Amino acid sequence: MPKQTIVLISPAELSLESNQIKIVQDEQEYLRPIEDVRCLLIDNHSVHLTVPLLNKLSESNVAVVFCNERHLPISMLMDLASNGMQSKYIRGQIDCQQPQKKRIWKQIVEHKIKNQSQLLEKLGYDRNVLKPYYVNVKAGDTSNREGAAAKVYWKKLFGKDFIRDRFGDAPNNFLNYGYTLLRSFTSRAIMDAGLLPLIGVFHRNYYNSFPLADDLMEPYRPFVDEKVFELFQSDKNEVDKSVKQSILQVFYETATYEEIVSTARTLADIYVGDGEILYYPKLM
Repeated sequence: MPKQTIVLISPAELSLESNQIKIVQDEQEYLRPIEDVRCLLIDNHSVHLTVPLLNKLSESNVAVVFCNERHLPISMLMDLASNGMQSKYIRGQIDCQQPQKKRIWKQIVEHKIKNQSQLLEKLGYDRNVLKPYYVNVKAGDTSNREGAAAKVYWKKLFGKDFIRDRFGDAPNNFLNYGYTLLRSFTSRAIMDAGLLPLIGVFHRNYYNSFPLADDLMEPYRPFVDEKVFELFQSDKNEVDKSVKQSILQVFYETATYEEIVSTARTLADIYVGDGEILYYPKLM
């Protein structure tokens, strides 16, 4: 049975009862077994949770994501002892040298462009338009094949006038929401794999606490793009409840949390010398 994501968009009281999540909402009471829950998304500032519940959710590897007043995920609960091999993996992560980081980033960029190419084919376009980009990626992507491919990709996907801009018109708002969720799940998966999300491979910024999540999530973006394309084609423009639910389906069906954890674990293996290849699912 697939695990559930619980989304709370109206006031509620949550507590722990017999290893279950007790939800009191609109004078109704519900119980959800914690082992059946993958993610708890809090999208209302009047939701109250008890500390025992938060501790149990963290111990059970349930991703707890909090949204801001604009209904975008802004923070999440992180488990500081999520992997028994954590000290070994973190030491390998810290000791990773620049040449190896460049080889890792090369793999990430190749996987990302291949999944973009696969999505174009799935939507009826010629996937070979991106082939020259993913077969010519250098270590560290020093020739910026990622950026060059993106220019072609976005024009094919949403038309020649589309500009990917965080503050741009729809479907940019859909992409923002989906990518923010993806970043949250990726950060949690990194912790599950015993790594620190604040030490990146390519992304680095003193004001960014999750650069490794920004690295690892790149090849998963086309999974979000596919759902956004579908929603935009149905003439939707606002990130309403139905849009949120549709985008969340991505993380049940294709870019699942289990897949993202598998990616993070292969990176941990590379850091300690137990592997060389990053795992990423192919967009089918």
